[in-house]
Amino acid sequence: MNAPLRRSLRVDPEGGSRLLRCGQTASCRECGNLIEWYVRSNERRVRLHPHEMPASQVPESCRWHVSSGVAHPSGDGSTWCRLPHAVLCPARPAPRDVPQLSGLRRSLALRTRRLLDAKVFSPSAIPPPNGPRPGEKVCRPARPVVQLLYLRYLASCPVEEIQCVTQTRRRVRCSAKVLGPGDLRGVWSLVPVSVQRGQLALPSDIMAVYSLSALPYQEQLRWRSQRCLQHDSTPTAGDLAVADWEPFEPLRHHEHIHARLPAHRRRPGPGSPAPREAHS
Repeated sequence: MNAPLRRSLRVDPEGGSRLLRCGQTASCRECGNLIEWYVRSNERRVRLHPHEMPASQVPESCRWHVSSGVAHPSGDGSTWCRLPHAVLCPARPAPRDVPQLSGLRRSLALRTRRLLDAKVFSPSAIPPPNGPRPGEKVCRPARPVVQLLYLRYLASCPVEEIQCVTQTRRRVRCSAKVLGPGDLRGVWSLVPVSVQRGQLALPSDIMAVYSLSALPYQEQLRWRSQRCLQHDSTPTAGDLAVADWEPFEPLRHHEHIHARLPAHRRRPGPGSPAPREAHS
């Protein structure tokens, strides 16, 4: 009996959507190299190197495998494995416990340099993870915490820069922002940091949250699906990217907790009361 031929997963070029649940190709915002987004068993997303590596050349702590479209942080017993992009990204410090991967890191660093020389990649356009851009207010979070549909999410960029994920008729990603010029806006508020009992204490007991809870339910759904006003009224338009929302966890994302509101003006002088709410 002949074994059936394996068929790779493909996207219909005439289809309206280019979105797949797994293996979505993208570029790293820090180094410009190719990555693939996969979903883990806990519904978190992980960036993997797009090519498999011999398992003998990869430490066990860095081995990943993909099964049924889900990424798992371990080997599957085969001679090949996947690698997380975080240990290879040349824009990040090299891990000390993986010298075997230094050659691959150098090749990725060389490609980053070529992208920079060709002016097709600009890491300066990326908001830094723990600080503002030049000329911006110090209190403006690069990755704000947003509350919608009674849940808190960590955004990948400032609120006014969140981009629509829909595919246009030219088969490119829509360049419009979710927060339109005349759109309903949320409110910046200081709220308590909720931590489960028995966990370690955090440096601050309050944090700034961009709350969308006062908006209509349909408007919150639009934010959750990360669509602009035009494509929200076009449900047949397919998505070209995954929404950037990441479930907020206080202990895991403690570096993104800010105890001050991103107000544009503050009262001078010590002891001046800070505003409790600020509209974006």
